[in-house]
Amino acid sequence: MGEEAVHIVKIALLQALILATPILGAGLVVGLVVSLFQAVTQIQEQTLSFVPKIIVMILVAVVLLSWIAVEMFDFAVEMFMGTW
Repeated sequence: MGEEAVHIVKIALLQALILATPILGAGLVVGLVVSLFQAVTQIQEQTLSFVPKIIVMILVAVVLLSWIAVEMFDFAVEMFMGTW
C-alpha cells in the first residue's frame, strides 16, 4: 500500500513537471534576454524584468492550453482506471 502511494505521488509530480516545463522555460529565456538587455543598457528598472516574463508565460500557457488539458485528462483517466 505504501509503495503504491509513493509511486502515484512520483508519477503525479513528474506529470506536473512535464506540464510546467514549457511555461517555465519560456520565462527563463525571456528573463535571460531582459537581464542581458538591462546589463548592456544599464537600465535597472525592476518592473522591466517582471512584465515581459509574465506576458510571455501567459501567452505560452494559452497556446499550450489544449495540450495541457489533454495531458491532464489522460493522467486523470490513468489514475481512475488504475493503469499507471
